[in-house]
Amino acid sequence: MKSFIKKLKWYHFLTVLTAFTLLAFVGVNTGQNYFEISKNLDIFASVYREVNTFYVDDVDAGKLMKKGIDEMLNSLDPYTNFFSESETEDFRIQVTGQYGGVGSQIGTKGENIIVTDPYEGYPAQKEDLRAGDVLLDIDGKSTKGKSTNDISKLLKGQPGTKVKITIKREGEGELVKTLTREEIHIKNVPYSGMIDDHTGYIMLASFTNDAGKEVKDALTELKKNPGLNSVILDVRYNPGGLLQEAVNIVNVFVPQGRDIVSMRGKVSESNKMYKSLNPPVDTLIPLAVLTNRSSASASEIVSGSIQDLDRGVVVGLKTFGKGLVQSTRPLSYNTQVKITTAKYYTPSGRCIQALDYSHRNEDGSVGAVPDSLKKEFKTKHGRKVFDGGGVDPDIQVVHHTASKLAESLTSKFLIFDYATTYRNKHDKIVSAKEFHVTNADFEDFKKFISGKEYDYMTSSEKALEDFKKKAEDEKYFAAVKEQYELLKHNLQHDKQADLEKNKKEIMQLLDEEISRRYYFQKAKYESSFSFDEDIREAINVLNDKTRYEALLKPAIKK
Repeated sequence: MKSFIKKLKWYHFLTVLTAFTLLAFVGVNTGQNYFEISKNLDIFASVYREVNTFYVDDVDAGKLMKKGIDEMLNSLDPYTNFFSESETEDFRIQVTGQYGGVGSQIGTKGENIIVTDPYEGYPAQKEDLRAGDVLLDIDGKSTKGKSTNDISKLLKGQPGTKVKITIKREGEGELVKTLTREEIHIKNVPYSGMIDDHTGYIMLASFTNDAGKEVKDALTELKKNPGLNSVILDVRYNPGGLLQEAVNIVNVFVPQGRDIVSMRGKVSESNKMYKSLNPPVDTLIPLAVLTNRSSASASEIVSGSIQDLDRGVVVGLKTFGKGLVQSTRPLSYNTQVKITTAKYYTPSGRCIQALDYSHRNEDGSVGAVPDSLKKEFKTKHGRKVFDGGGVDPDIQVVHHTASKLAESLTSKFLIFDYATTYRNKHDKIVSAKEFHVTNADFEDFKKFISGKEYDYMTSSEKALEDFKKKAEDEKYFAAVKEQYELLKHNLQHDKQADLEKNKKEIMQLLDEEISRRYYFQKAKYESSFSFDEDIREAINVLNDKTRYEALLKPAIKK
């Protein structure tokens, strides 16, 4: 009986909440159909009352409400989200790039939680935590059975506080490390430097606070090199962030007073034009922006605006296709809601938002859009550009597809584990730009993985299996079984032969992973300069002045 009365109290509370919610609607939405709003809120409260009162098991009120809110918002678009009190801190970190902690990425390997990537200059790296170290306990609390999210919470804390970590390291056994937490700032520009004597490179990984300043500082530093004559800005895999920072970054390369991006929404406060307000660093140096299918939102503002203003060329792959702007609004009990309030438009007037949210590629990027549904716009110089989903590159790069063998060696942590073993045997190596594994190292790697599990199915083998299933479904398999078995036998891969066939690709993976053990995040970029297909194509066009300038002019009709 007490339980029943307790459940009814929830309904009374929700009824009061509904009344206050309706008042909130009245306060900000004069002219709307308040009867319809009131009716549906009452229906929602009634459903909640019935479920909370009569459902066979106890109901977690907070979990049930969170699920209801999430599903409601999910029906609008993928980017309108509710953040509970416990999620608000993670959202703050996404926006600011700052938190108190030890400065390291962690991951799961089998049943263990391991260090995967210490940040250079922060407590984890300064106390010699290394990639591959297994975390056993934190402040006396075992990591067994814990998720990476659980461990992350234990490692984070107020700057200046200490945390004691027990690790297990290959060849050294158990070690105890005491780290003093610091304010961790995840850089928007994790790396900038010279690829060669004439080409500067700026990696832009995010758009949190001060992203524009970091790009400005990076370009200013690059210009101190007397041989600098072109710059590559890399926004591949950058999911976006603060719109104002995207404007600030474009401003680094274009004169004051230029239209960069505009917003248009349902309410007047969402309508705004953003211009370049500050003195630029350089408006003339040849510029290439690298994009791929994971370049989204603010990355598309940067690449799309640079393209529309004919300030540089875009190289790589079509971008993600997110032309929506979100605003965060605080709610009660330290919760927040992030609402899509507007669409953004690049200087030509185009919106690169995908025409719908449902038809996308496996990686989430926009799918193919029929030409008939695209609308044409013009850049500053009169070049044709189109809306309807993503920024199309001026130069599309055809990428080498990773072999199934390389995918298996990576997913099974065998590349990672070999790099860990290598680091424990070698105190130092040459710079990441210069380091390359030798043929002897490759033979050593082959011995290292000998007997370890890294089986994989080639594309040909998968196609053959698909054929078998289809033939069985259509009752034809018995007639071709003998030929099938012969073809299957001939296709069965020889792992040793595949290792030799894919030697170059595997050695490149080893170069990067081993270099990261010594030079951390910057090695990820420097070790790839010699074989990164997008970078090589960007350098080619930047070094060819005639081709570069031609790309920034309208096509001549013949």
